[in-house]
Amino acid sequence: MIITETILTLFATAIVLALVPGPDNLFVLTQSALHGSKSGWYATLGFSTGLIFHTTAVSLGVAALFQTSVLAFNLLKLLGAAYLFYLAWRFIQTSNSQVAVRQQAKLTPWLLYRRGIIMNVTNPKVSLFFLALLPQFTHPDAGPMVFQMITFGLLFIVATLIVFGGLAELAGAISPWLNRSRSAQRIIHRIAAVVFVVLAIKLLLAEPL
Repeated sequence: MIITETILTLFATAIVLALVPGPDNLFVLTQSALHGSKSGWYATLGFSTGLIFHTTAVSLGVAALFQTSVLAFNLLKLLGAAYLFYLAWRFIQTSNSQVAVRQQAKLTPWLLYRRGIIMNVTNPKVSLFFLALLPQFTHPDAGPMVFQMITFGLLFIVATLIVFGGLAELAGAISPWLNRSRSAQRIIHRIAAVVFVVLAIKLLLAEPL
C-alpha cells in the first residue's frame, strides 16, 4: 500500500508544477478571460484526459520509446509545435477581425475539450517528465508498479483539475469586462499568440531527458 507521506509529497509537487506557466494553463486563462470560466473548465477537462494518455504510456513503458527513439520523440514534438503555431495563428487572425472575435465566442465545449487533449498529448515532454519523476515515488512494498504509476497519474489529474479550475474561475471573473472591450480582447489575443509562438519554439528546441 502506498504510504500517505508519498501521496502528499507527490500531490504537493503536482500542484506546484500545475502552477508553472505553460501552454496548458495559458490556454485555460485565455479562454476563461475571453469567454467565461466554463470555457476554461472544458479545456481543463481536455488536459486532464491527456494526462490519462501520459499516465498509461508511462505505466506500459511506452514513454521509454520517446526517450530512446529520436525519430518518435521528434515526430511527436513537431506535431505539438505545429499545433501551438496553429493556435497562435488563430489568435492573430481573431485579433485582426471584429467578426472573428464574435465567432471565437462560439467555440463549442467539444472543440475546447478536444484542443485540450491534442495540446497535452502532443507534448512528449510530459510523458518523459512522468517517466523521470513517477518512478522515484514508487516502493517495492507498495504493490504492483503499474498500480502505483496509475495512482500517481490520478493525483496529477486531480491537481490539474484543482489548479486549472481555479485559474478558470479567476480569469472568468474578468470575462464580462473583456466582452465589453474590443481593444482589450485584441490585446489578450495578440499576447496569447506571441506566447504560444515562444512555447512552440521552446518545444522544437526540446531534447529527450
